[in-house]
Amino acid sequence: MTLKDKKITFIGAGNMANAIVGGLVQKGFPAGNITASSPAEEHLQQIKNAWGVLTDTDNLNAARQADIIVLSVKPQILKTVCEQLSAALTHQPLIISIAAGIEMASLERWLGTGLAIVRCMPNTPAQVLKGASGLLANAQVSEQQKDLSSELFSGIGLVEWLSDEQQMHAITALSGSGPAYIFLMIEAMEAAAVKQGIEAGSARKLAAQTVLGAAQMVLDTGVAPAQLKRNVMSPGGTTERAIKVFEEQQLLPIVEQAMQAAADRSRELAVILSADN
Repeated sequence: MTLKDKKITFIGAGNMANAIVGGLVQKGFPAGNITASSPAEEHLQQIKNAWGVLTDTDNLNAARQADIIVLSVKPQILKTVCEQLSAALTHQPLIISIAAGIEMASLERWLGTGLAIVRCMPNTPAQVLKGASGLLANAQVSEQQKDLSSELFSGIGLVEWLSDEQQMHAITALSGSGPAYIFLMIEAMEAAAVKQGIEAGSARKLAAQTVLGAAQMVLDTGVAPAQLKRNVMSPGGTTERAIKVFEEQQLLPIVEQAMQAAADRSRELAVILSADN
């Protein structure tokens, strides 16, 4: 069976669930095979109006009908949600959690043993179908279930599988928090251009398109970013002068320190969020 043959339930109907559902529907997945469940009627109405999916305010009822369950609630309430759902999982669905910081051992403890569980760290560009998702499977996940998970998240962008749960902290620092780093760079480029006389709206669009185009070159050409950078740097030219300033100001070590801080905080939150309180 392919993904289109499966019934998928989203427990939680917030922004990320909306983005994933939108990616699935836009790629041809039958909206009638998707159910969004939430006590928030406003969220359910929004996702139903946008994509034509089914909705339910009863998590247990929605879970019992699903081949795949995507846990898309806030990490702070995931323990309660999982423990409530556990009685409705006797049919052994594939469980996918997109809650940041909740470790596999906690999910297995809260949901019950023997279930196939995938952890996923998507990011906010999923909202424009340009996301980057890191996935991790427990021992119960079959190759077919991994394929289904890949197909599901490829609807909103790029998918990479991880081999070690500790890598999730690095993924959080890289692609999870990463969009904010790029927004900061665009903000800085826009502000500098405005100071140099460019109209603010034009500066923002040009900066954003420059980042988009450069990123696409990395993905499409397969050439290392360091080499692409050198390709732009004519000896004695403007780019070389600008890059020299970045290097003198220690941009690379600053990025490394920032990402380490994000990864360290991810580890701290994992301890807090996975605790049985």
